[in-house]
Amino acid sequence: MIGSTDMHDTVVSADEIVRRTVRHADWVPCKAAFIDCRTPGSDRKDNYSFIGPGVTQNASQHVNLREPHGFNLGAAGMPHGTTNSLHLHFTAEVFVNLDGDYELRWGPDGTQGTRRSVDGDVVSVPPWIFRGFTNTGGDDGILLTVLGRDDTGGIIWGPTVLRDAAGHGLYLTADNRLVDTVAGDELPEGVALIEPMAQAEIDRLAVYTPEQFRGRVVTAADRPWVEEPYLCSRLPGGGAELAPVIGWGTVENRAAVPRLTDPHGFALAWLRALPGDGVLTHRHHATQVLTVKAGRWAVRLNTGDDARTVELGPRDTLSVPPGAWRAITLLDAGGGRSATPGTGELLVVTGGDGRVRTEWSGEVVAGARGRGRVLDADGCLAPAAVLALAAQDD
Repeated sequence: MIGSTDMHDTVVSADEIVRRTVRHADWVPCKAAFIDCRTPGSDRKDNYSFIGPGVTQNASQHVNLREPHGFNLGAAGMPHGTTNSLHLHFTAEVFVNLDGDYELRWGPDGTQGTRRSVDGDVVSVPPWIFRGFTNTGGDDGILLTVLGRDDTGGIIWGPTVLRDAAGHGLYLTADNRLVDTVAGDELPEGVALIEPMAQAEIDRLAVYTPEQFRGRVVTAADRPWVEEPYLCSRLPGGGAELAPVIGWGTVENRAAVPRLTDPHGFALAWLRALPGDGVLTHRHHATQVLTVKAGRWAVRLNTGDDARTVELGPRDTLSVPPGAWRAITLLDAGGGRSATPGTGELLVVTGGDGRVRTEWSGEVVAGARGRGRVLDADGCLAPAAVLALAAQDD
């Protein structure tokens, strides 16, 4: 089996499954995560940190899973009309629109360009440009955020954001602590406060045209669906399709080309299936997080007597540890909004920039070979009849 010689064997206990499952019903918001939390128009934000702390500046932020995944996963909940102020990231910031209507803007003063983001969009904002967004839709719109690397390096706020915050008694220290003088905090002695970025440095930042920014957006209509992404694709129950959006991730079809190939620290893909279909038993060495966009899914972890199943609904998230056997099945397509009626959709985020080599169960390997499919030495799908004729070096 491809990649099986050095795979770490991980058995996930029942308690660990519960710990690694973040239910939408149990989301814990932070209403003062950032320095603009009192600025009118930005004072009603809910910040969520599911995997890693992200870029929160509040030590009280609830974080569901703190262990390193190679990326951070969170969300922004913003009632209609609420704005996330202009700021700059050092690593990738990817917005996944889970049923919302937002206006994104970029540039030092937000005037280089704007773009509307709707349900199903994935937007990869380049590092080192200022960005912000406003909820122009309903109060329940959610932007899921995926940030590159375990340590994101924090953020830089636009100069006007810092000045406005100071007017409301909020300051940010150089070691990324939020000081709230209205709540009784005292400005620390001997610790520098963050000052606005120098205009000369702002003037050196890259400029993105609307056309260039559009190249960083993958709408539902843009998704590059692969009908046979995996070794199990021709087997009963293994017929899920995959759309690689950022990086190759786990796709095994040599013809698959993701829309974005620059390093992010993670791969991101959409998985869709009809009820009863999904991805059969496999494992790999990478961290992986599954978030339901639409439908009700079952994820079976472990094998044999250790097998345990967790069911996930819309906006539920599961972190699957490296080395754990898993199988994914759509139970029904109800719940959530899918870009393809009658199907369920999963967002799959996999750690790392390279292509991940998958180990399949013996049953899958044998079944695929019986239907004429094997993996070649590069871990990609190949016709079994042709591989049988390949000469082997001694």
